[in-house]
Amino acid sequence: MSSIVVFGAGGTAGSRVTAEAVNRGHRVTAAVRRPEATSYLPTGVRVVTGDATSERSVRELAPEADVMVVAIGGDGHDLWQDAARTLVTTLRDLPEPPRIIHVGGGSTLLTPKGTPFLDEPDFPAEYRESAQGQAAALAYYRASGDGVTWTYVSPPPLEFHPGERTGHYRTGTDEPVTDDQGRSVLTYEDLAVAIVDEIENPRHENARFTAAY
Repeated sequence: MSSIVVFGAGGTAGSRVTAEAVNRGHRVTAAVRRPEATSYLPTGVRVVTGDATSERSVRELAPEADVMVVAIGGDGHDLWQDAARTLVTTLRDLPEPPRIIHVGGGSTLLTPKGTPFLDEPDFPAEYRESAQGQAAALAYYRASGDGVTWTYVSPPPLEFHPGERTGHYRTGTDEPVTDDQGRSVLTYEDLAVAIVDEIENPRHENARFTAAY
């Protein structure tokens, strides 16, 4: 059993990671900005006020954690890189830092041309700034060096939505996992399965992975 802190546990991805982890018997602390709005989280989850971009929050929660999951959402460019920087610089100073699992963007995956989906001409303009922010977070982790262990998780770039938990998925690294029709599809529920599987059996330390059916 692991002790897991989930930043953004009230969101679409974070709530599913929280539920999956609790259902498997892990101890979960939900770190959210509005604890009063998380009544739908499973029984047994400890809910606290927390912010992945706050050194104080990270430092207070780190001693009780084996893993810190970053599943935050928001607008703008800097949020995800700020979270990555805060966790890396804060945890690096601790004698036994928890591992970081960062739920990132599928648009940072590579097209067959070897360029990120977010650089495609038809990429939706309203999502570009956030996508670039997630790309900056990935670049920051990759350049972070020793002292922390991280994993960046990318869902499919397009067909990613709430739905059924099947417990099945396939993994890849920097390119989308596709089926026989060339589609890359996954539900939030099965992304949560993949994340908790990675927590229980680490296979992508200091690396990015993606999952799809």
